[in-house]
Amino acid sequence: MDWPILPDYGCIVRWPQDGQAFIHPDDVAIATRCFPSERVLRRDRFDGVYYHFRYGPLRFRLRPCMWLTVDSDGIDIGDTVETTGPSMERELFVAQVWGMYYVRRKGCILYRLKRGDTKIPKLMPASQLRLLTEKQTVRPGETTHPTPKWSGDGDLISGLDV
Repeated sequence: MDWPILPDYGCIVRWPQDGQAFIHPDDVAIATRCFPSERVLRRDRFDGVYYHFRYGPLRFRLRPCMWLTVDSDGIDIGDTVETTGPSMERELFVAQVWGMYYVRRKGCILYRLKRGDTKIPKLMPASQLRLLTEKQTVRPGETTHPTPKWSGDGDLISGLDV
């Protein structure tokens, strides 16, 4: 079986017909708050039995199940964004993403924003947002390091220059 490249994003829009046995027993209360819905969940890793999901601060584990994969815009819950608006039609502002929803009829993720404690009622597409949160990436190393060689007794033979 080919495992997906993680992290990835998607929705669980329908409740599986076989009950809730696919949810980790410790996470039932949290997971059932997040689906079924159009909320865009992030699937971070697989531990061999459960996928680890998150939706903002909520974390839960599910066994492999059917879900609708969604292409990411590079924006995640907690990110700081600036609204760009279509042709300067509305006030521009800086806000934080607190919700992500996939709207099938539009074929894209729409984002819920808040300014401080004020939640903005209008859902915004990524095309009207500019990401301000700098996402760090580690660049490939430039230095080639020798691999240490060990004797059968656990003594270092070579590989480290002191």
